[in-house]
Amino acid sequence: MSFSDANIWIIIFCMGVGTFVLRFSFLGLIGNRHMSLWLLRHLRYTAVAVMPALITPLVLWPDATGGQLDPARLAAASATLVIGLWTKNVILAILSGGVTLYTVLYFLPSAIA
Repeated sequence: MSFSDANIWIIIFCMGVGTFVLRFSFLGLIGNRHMSLWLLRHLRYTAVAVMPALITPLVLWPDATGGQLDPARLAAASATLVIGLWTKNVILAILSGGVTLYTVLYFLPSAIA
């Protein structure tokens, strides 16, 4: 399916307005009101729920390999998870995943698409 430049800009604008309305409805309209402890407790888990949903498809069906399972990306995701759980340091976990990915890609040329 092909979109013209005008259609793409209209889509971008509409998505921007939609994102603003969603955020404003939560932050602008009820941002200065007291929220129940039940709601605040559940909001802490939003990032924990969203991040795996964004990352898992990129690891299991990467575009770089045509959607095929890739040992380099699995190794990088595993290293990131293990280092993150072990050290509780996000930056170190991300760096270890990146180093693992490029190291495995270097030693396994067949993993490069």
